[in-house]
Amino acid sequence: MLYLCIVNQTASQNAEEFGFHAGDIVQQWLWDDDVDDSICTKIEDLTGEDLVDEDYGTAVDGVVIWWRDGDDEDTLADTIVDATTMLEDNGPVWVLAPKPGRPGAASSSTVQSAAKTAGMNAATPLTVSKDWNGIRLRAFGKGR
Repeated sequence: MLYLCIVNQTASQNAEEFGFHAGDIVQQWLWDDDVDDSICTKIEDLTGEDLVDEDYGTAVDGVVIWWRDGDDEDTLADTIVDATTMLEDNGPVWVLAPKPGRPGAASSSTVQSAAKTAGMNAATPLTVSKDWNGIRLRAFGKGR
């Protein structure tokens, strides 16, 4: 049992729950000064690549969108569509939002609604750091 706890802790510390792999190019959208840089570092350590911004003009293997309450839901849907345009082979797409009770905390129903508008399903939020939750998006009909 102790071994399983160590494995789960290691997976979380290495950002493996995002579904990214070594060599993946991950694009982040809506980055701002309030993001949790430790999440960025964990993804970069896992992939061995620097995160690229929304101006990156080549195909990417995964996407992270930083979302905060007060941002327009339609803008989130548009951002999801724009971000997935550059995505290779249905790679992982994540919306990261501040946890409830934190400044900028966004309702998961807002993210779910925007995802649906963009043609995606939104999973149950997952804690990805002390202050941020992540919601994985998948195209309709693409499994769990």
